[in-house]
Amino acid sequence: MRIPLDYYRILGVPIQATDAQLSQAYHDRALQLPRREYSDAAIEARKQLLDEAYSVLSDPEQRTVYDTDFLAKTQHNALESVVDTTLNDEQLDRSDRDPNAPTPWLDIEDSQFVGALLLLQELGEYELVLKLGQPFLETHQDSNLGQSDPETAKLARADIILTIALACLELGREQWQQGKSENAALSGQMGQDLLLRAGLFPNIRGEIQADLYKLRPYRVLELLALSESESLQRRKGLQILRDMLGDRGGIDGTGDDQSGLSIDDFLRFIQQLRHYLTVAEQQELFEAEARRPSAVAMYLAVYAAIARGFAHRQPALINRAKDLLKRLSKRQDVYLEQAVCFLLLGQTEAASRALASSQEYEPLAFIREHSQDSPDLLPGLCLYGERWLQSEVFPHFRDLAVLRASLKDYFADENVQAYLEQLPADAMEESQGEWAIVETPAALTAASSTNGHNSDRLTAPATAIAERVTTSNLATLPERRPQTSDQSTATTATKTAKRLTGNGSRTKALALSDGSAGEKSNRSRPGRDRHPLSNGNGAFVRTPPRSKTGRRSPSSKLPRFLLLAGGGILALVLLGLIANWVRSAIFSDPGAVLEEGQLQIQLAQPPLEIPAPDAPIVIPDGPLSEDSARQVILTWLSVKSEALGKDHNLETLDSILAEPLLSLWRNRAQKLKDSNAYREFEHRVKVESVKTSEENPNTAVVEAAVKETAQVYRQGNLNQAASYDDNLRVRYTLNRGGDRWQITKMDVID
Repeated sequence: MRIPLDYYRILGVPIQATDAQLSQAYHDRALQLPRREYSDAAIEARKQLLDEAYSVLSDPEQRTVYDTDFLAKTQHNALESVVDTTLNDEQLDRSDRDPNAPTPWLDIEDSQFVGALLLLQELGEYELVLKLGQPFLETHQDSNLGQSDPETAKLARADIILTIALACLELGREQWQQGKSENAALSGQMGQDLLLRAGLFPNIRGEIQADLYKLRPYRVLELLALSESESLQRRKGLQILRDMLGDRGGIDGTGDDQSGLSIDDFLRFIQQLRHYLTVAEQQELFEAEARRPSAVAMYLAVYAAIARGFAHRQPALINRAKDLLKRLSKRQDVYLEQAVCFLLLGQTEAASRALASSQEYEPLAFIREHSQDSPDLLPGLCLYGERWLQSEVFPHFRDLAVLRASLKDYFADENVQAYLEQLPADAMEESQGEWAIVETPAALTAASSTNGHNSDRLTAPATAIAERVTTSNLATLPERRPQTSDQSTATTATKTAKRLTGNGSRTKALALSDGSAGEKSNRSRPGRDRHPLSNGNGAFVRTPPRSKTGRRSPSSKLPRFLLLAGGGILALVLLGLIANWVRSAIFSDPGAVLEEGQLQIQLAQPPLEIPAPDAPIVIPDGPLSEDSARQVILTWLSVKSEALGKDHNLETLDSILAEPLLSLWRNRAQKLKDSNAYREFEHRVKVESVKTSEENPNTAVVEAAVKETAQVYRQGNLNQAASYDDNLRVRYTLNRGGDRWQITKMDVID
């Protein structure tokens, strides 16, 4: 049979190779044995082809005849036949090869086919292995494959299946590195199915399955990024995502989906994929996840329900979001979101009480500032809610990202008005015996004294809200109160909501790992002084039950003189408490007793982990700078020198490379080690440009000029022919993983 191979490629040398180079290449290839799963017959068939190639090319007369025939078969540039090991290490992408270009061929016996297939596999010709191997198995299904006895034929068939499966594995990794995740999964699944049908090589099946698990997040992003018209493919992506969530036990679960993503990585993954999901898809997904239960999913479901309810004029969804927020409010300060929901439902008194309970000082100051000419806080809340929807909610939905949020248009809608007419005026009734916060935040207290009226009340009826919405060009939304020093090592729960809502300053601690699930936590934020209107031990005053009108029961009335006297005493106490509160805020005592729930920082245990002297360089937060980018590349080149060097230190690769590059370079380094070869490098680097993604600051592209000098050693001897001195321009794609940057892709530009 005829196969597309030639003697030069079999030995891995160019057509201009000298006799010494031929001899060295032959001995190197003979010593470089394939994987241990191959039978002795396959190894012998491979050796026969190596011997034949060396025998012909080492004889001057036979080589002259062969070269004449070789050049007659193809007009290709002879450099195309150079094996991958003589190419520069950065050249991982072979997609620029012309598959239709003419190639030389060899006529071999059927018994040598497995050896030829093995050589093509070693050369990285994975598509060619599949193109030749699968039809050969089908057409020789009932034959002995050119072998002398059935037992040998059985081994030969197993060797061919093994080679095809390994080609699928490597092709999948190559496609993964090229960003073709779905094609990579199809290639891996092809090899998996072949091995399952044959019932062979469970260890190889395990390798392929491990890659398929690691591919799942990449496939999800690739499939969900497709056009909405590709509904079948997008549904497939959603199903893969649900499978991952099931394996992990939810967004905030601790199960192992075998993707290799840590909890932080998975949260970043969820944040990234939200931009590819519609508001309806997110609502369905996160409401289902919230039933696990999951506080993170519940909060994301709230965002989806509010966004969909507002954009599609379905206030019933906003009512559902309000109910979810009520459950979250038992542990978290979500009163601002509640206030917006009550506003959108026309329940202004309830919105007033929600604002009074919030401790988000900067947003409250914003609301107060833009309500100065009003008897209540309605104008400021309307403006805040509109800006919040526009800047913090809509951008996370693919079908709402360009939508303009207009409260006036929302309240003018007939369906909205009809629904609001059916709702009670006040939806924040409190049952007898419930505990509630009754203090007024400092921001609202200041508003009362400044404006001279009760500005923490919203009195406008629902039908008049739209008329009071201002559309003037005012300042953008204020940032929420930044984290204090006590919060520098934020809990997993705090990080969760901050990343998933996409708002770096709006922190929601969703109690993922603090053991407080189902308990009502102190409303004070960690690191924030106790509010002056709380009692001495941090417990809040219990309020009498309210009637349906929102007024206190008649039994709560006191004689006028008692009210006046009590008011005077309360004013004096209040001034003293405020003075103490301000003094403690300015001159905080580092030795003061921490409130329950705050971080416990001890001298015996540093709040931040101190890296070991040999730890990888940690890049600071924020956009990647040119100096930091150069550090990352130099770290990579240093790690590469160790992995491919004399000691073959493969362990350091995972400190700088992310999948799929990590698996590719591990394999390259291991093959070099197995062949008793190593390389010594010298590098010089100049960073030419650094571009950080605007959508995702944890992704950057760096272009650099790299001068790489490599001395290649085989069996302890310098191989001058394989050594090189190259000047390259390389494009590196970097992702921030936790506290460091890792390389996910490399492309040689020129």
